[in-house]
Amino acid sequence: MKQQRTADRRVVVTGLGVVAPCGVGVADFWAGLHRLPAPLVERRVEGTFGVEEWLKPVESRRLDRFAEFGVAAAGQALSEAGISDGPLPYDAVRCGSLIGTGIGGAGAFERAVRVLDAQGARRVSPYTGPMVMPNAAAAAVSLRWGLRGPSEALSTACASGTHAIGRAARMVAAGECDLMVAGGSEACLTDVNLASFGAVRALSRTGISRPFDIDRDGFCAAEGAGLLVLEERSAALARGAPILLEVAGTSSTCDAHHITAPHPEGVGAIDSMRLAIADAGLAPADIVHVNAHGTSTQLNDVAESRAIAAVLHSPDRDRPPVTSVKGVLGHALGAAGAIEAVAVALSVRHGLLPPTLGTTRVDPEVEIDVVLEQRRWSPGPVLSNSFGFGGHNGSLVLLPV
Repeated sequence: MKQQRTADRRVVVTGLGVVAPCGVGVADFWAGLHRLPAPLVERRVEGTFGVEEWLKPVESRRLDRFAEFGVAAAGQALSEAGISDGPLPYDAVRCGSLIGTGIGGAGAFERAVRVLDAQGARRVSPYTGPMVMPNAAAAAVSLRWGLRGPSEALSTACASGTHAIGRAARMVAAGECDLMVAGGSEACLTDVNLASFGAVRALSRTGISRPFDIDRDGFCAAEGAGLLVLEERSAALARGAPILLEVAGTSSTCDAHHITAPHPEGVGAIDSMRLAIADAGLAPADIVHVNAHGTSTQLNDVAESRAIAAVLHSPDRDRPPVTSVKGVLGHALGAAGAIEAVAVALSVRHGLLPPTLGTTRVDPEVEIDVVLEQRRWSPGPVLSNSFGFGGHNGSLVLLPV
């Protein structure tokens, strides 16, 4: 699983972009992570989210909401990296986008089905296909900024955003690309999807997301996007780009156990964490913080906590603090891991760990150090986890620089 590197190319994050229910843009998002939201099973992005800065109205109307989120977050991230509407700092064919999504253009699809049923085939928009396709966000970002390198989508359910960052980091590390816009975007709070999540009993009945809490009763469904600009470190330094984090290790594994339930002992998650740590050239004792998947579901939280304990707990060291921002955000599915990577970067920037809001009594079965109140962050490597239906597992090791 070791990254194939050319001349030891190190991959760094030079820009962040986020569209989330608790805030649009990094400043509002960070402030929102410290406010407990009202009880809501559906966590939506309210108001405008900035896509009008980057697209003409006619362009925006031809995109599903998840792709609009992707463009808005990409615009923020590229601006922070010092790249907006000016020339690209590298050959365009070596710049690309990789944006994960669990479901893609579900809203456009359901609207088209209603039009088909009510008005017939002639009234279905010719843009329905391009709006529905999961690669629409990546394509829209590449088109808007002239990125002529790889433009790809990745779909591994709720691990999509994390896997997209990991795969894009490998492209840069291997010398295939010099710049990648990577992360995840999701906007699938549609009637069919919400009914489906309810039928499988995954949704909270109370509208409160309580990661690792003894009273947790399911996740709150959310939408949003998180995107990172990834570059090779020496080239980023040479052009004077701000360097926020290093993506030091990545991994991807599968439980091969069940289509929706995690392995009860977290076997696949254990493999994922160990491989990412090894990929970074580190030992488990080096990890100072875990950004957990922490969905607030009965099975996931216990399995993940067992996996964290198996990999990181040792009699000769304190347990690393564990946070889940899903108490505020809800679960943005394919975008979750990427949005959470932005949260990690901001924790490093501010020197603080946001509390796991919504959680008041940690389940005794969860034998990890869940952060319930804001805590100072200890500098060092951070492990960020994402797990998804299908048994997909992804982990990132993120280093402060």
